[in-house]
Amino acid sequence: MNRRADLGAFLRSRRARIRPEDAGIRGFGERRRVPGLRREEVAQLAGVSADYYTRFEQGRAENASDAIVDAVARALRLDAVETGHLHRLVRAGGGPLPTPVQQVRPGLRRLMDSMPHTPAYVVGRRTDVLAWNAPMAAMMIDFAALPPERLNKAWLVFCHEELRSRFVDREAKARDIVGYLRLDLGRHPGDPAYPALIGELSDASPEFRRLWEQQEIREKTHGSYHLRHPAVGEFTVAYESLTLPGDSDQTLVTYTAEEGSPSQAALHVLAELAELAELAERPLAPAVPGPGVS
Repeated sequence: MNRRADLGAFLRSRRARIRPEDAGIRGFGERRRVPGLRREEVAQLAGVSADYYTRFEQGRAENASDAIVDAVARALRLDAVETGHLHRLVRAGGGPLPTPVQQVRPGLRRLMDSMPHTPAYVVGRRTDVLAWNAPMAAMMIDFAALPPERLNKAWLVFCHEELRSRFVDREAKARDIVGYLRLDLGRHPGDPAYPALIGELSDASPEFRRLWEQQEIREKTHGSYHLRHPAVGEFTVAYESLTLPGDSDQTLVTYTAEEGSPSQAALHVLAELAELAELAERPLAPAVPGPGVS
């Protein structure tokens, strides 16, 4: 992606959402051609010149200090996640970088397999689905049946109807995944795989295109989703996202339900279905002859 274009689009979107009166700026009834704050008003709030802020928004202030970036963030009322994203956009530079192949450690796979009633998966850069356990496949979809290039959470959320149908509030899930993907793009601005994915999703999904243009940023560390499954009906799960030591680009996501709740019972049923499916796929062991049988 183009760093300057991304930075400018992000800052313009944040200017547009702040009403001048909320920032203590009096317009005396004047008509404004654009919503939100003007560049010179952001400059005033940040304590820099209007010319400097214009160059900053255009991506021509690569040597801006952390203090100036933080001042702009305060002027635009950015939260902690958005402020971090702004710092990454300002500092990003260089050309396309090679995309290393992500590998999931065998021990991590064993850890997920040791949780028979807890759906879990590992997500990597670009929301690629790197590994999962049987309960996760039972709760969502059969990931193993997908071609490798389709093992991507963003693509599944927007282009795979079976997985989309799992979320009762599809709009909320769609916003979450777009916000996280944009945040992840800010962490890897030189990776050419991101614009390829974003271009594909924009062509395939008007919904994705609409949400992407809104410039929202989201860090998903924990929360809950209301799901729907043909085998158990509707239920609610809480998720925890844990960044893995040794590879900050990999995140282990687990799903649980409140102890003794109908949702926990639903997870147990799905886990049992997953176990039965695994047993059905295992080859039968050869019969062992009994005593005296030759």
